[in-house]
Amino acid sequence: MKLEIILKNIKTCSITGNQELEITGINIDSRLIEKGHLFVAVKGTQTDGHTYIGKAIEKGAAAIVCETLPETLHPEVTYIQVTDTEDAVGRLATNYYGDPTSKLDLVGVTGTNGKTTIATLLYNMFRQFGYKVGLISTVCNYIDGEAIPTDHTTPDPITLNKLLGRMADEGCKYAFMEVSSHAVAQKRIGGLKFAGGIFTNITRDHLDYHKTFENYLKAKKAFFDNLPKTAFALTNEDDKNGMVMVQNTKAKTATYSLRTLADFKGKVLEDGFEGMLLDINNHEVNVQFIGRFNASNLLAVYGAACLLGKQPEEVLLILSTLRPVSGRFDAIRSPKGYTAIVDYAHTPDALVNVLEAIHEVLRGRGQVITVVGAGGNRDKGKRPLMAQESVKRSDKVIITSDNPRFEEPQDIINDMLAGLTDTDMQKVISIADRKEAIRTACMLAQRGDVILIAGKGHENYQEIKGVKHHFDDKEIVKDIFEKEH
Repeated sequence: MKLEIILKNIKTCSITGNQELEITGINIDSRLIEKGHLFVAVKGTQTDGHTYIGKAIEKGAAAIVCETLPETLHPEVTYIQVTDTEDAVGRLATNYYGDPTSKLDLVGVTGTNGKTTIATLLYNMFRQFGYKVGLISTVCNYIDGEAIPTDHTTPDPITLNKLLGRMADEGCKYAFMEVSSHAVAQKRIGGLKFAGGIFTNITRDHLDYHKTFENYLKAKKAFFDNLPKTAFALTNEDDKNGMVMVQNTKAKTATYSLRTLADFKGKVLEDGFEGMLLDINNHEVNVQFIGRFNASNLLAVYGAACLLGKQPEEVLLILSTLRPVSGRFDAIRSPKGYTAIVDYAHTPDALVNVLEAIHEVLRGRGQVITVVGAGGNRDKGKRPLMAQESVKRSDKVIITSDNPRFEEPQDIINDMLAGLTDTDMQKVISIADRKEAIRTACMLAQRGDVILIAGKGHENYQEIKGVKHHFDDKEIVKDIFEKEH
């Protein structure tokens, strides 16, 4: 593709060199540069791409996009100077990959909890409607039926546009995507056109990156501020920041709620560990999900599908057939008559949601044993809060290791224990070995009890000192249950 086409609608300060060049690829990582590529020097959180301009040229870069021009300019290389490369890279990638979101309807889901569930259920629902559909999520990316492994909730702008370009080329009519606060703050979604945005909820998370809750909220809100007037903005009226999110949006606003009047109103009529009976806009529907937080997620799915033009009756029919996402409230029944639930809950609010959902079903007929840890090298402030919420809503708590990363597991456990009183400690034990912690919970459980194993959900690894070791909570539970027969 000609460089001048890639530069279309990009605000430049200066261009030095030939714009008629044929560009064969685009990258922000100098290690991936090949002959004829365009290298974009982005100032990242860890490294500054400007220091790798020389390396990119050595590897064959034909053009460089940068904020500061190098002192010496290579005569055969074209240099494009912009004020903000982080802002430009998404637009450059959109142009290079043929503006994929002009060829399909892209819906973004943002919030602290529920993003994966809502995006995945919409993907599954629209495939059942008979469309080719794309999914970009924490668990896995999909181009219709083809799985593409993922490392980030939202990939970098080049990977993202490449993925969306493939979706458009392969005939996908819709794509559903989790939009993380990091992705908004780092402008990874720059250049993309959204047909709709969904807000789930917002609670404390990622403060290691955003520093303050206000910054975190602003990053989420910026997504809605930038939606076009042709899009819809669907917000959760049960969250106190739900209406704040959409106060400056140009998009058509719609609401969903379990508590108050809304465009999409829901109510839990009956619940059990097999599922719930819901009332959605005066229609009853049986679903295979548990807990009010999931009822809220399903309302968002219903609302988004209707806003995308689907008939309510058809949406409800498919809603009744959908199953929970891997690692999200995954219930497994023990031969001894107790239930283990594996869930990704890794924030204080997510723990509250899952534990309250368990109590709604149990109604005091059994004990709750919670196995919980916290990730290393992440927001330390949430560690004592997670311990406190677990103790408040459980009969016994086992504090253990999650993904310690480069921290010592015991140090993380100590940070969690620091939030507890002497009275709290009477129902708490700490076991650093996560496998042993799960085994102990199973030994303590009696018929009718529920064990919550929180924090890892779908993850099948434990990250220790930069190495991912195979570790799957569900696998361990099933292995223990096999031996109980």
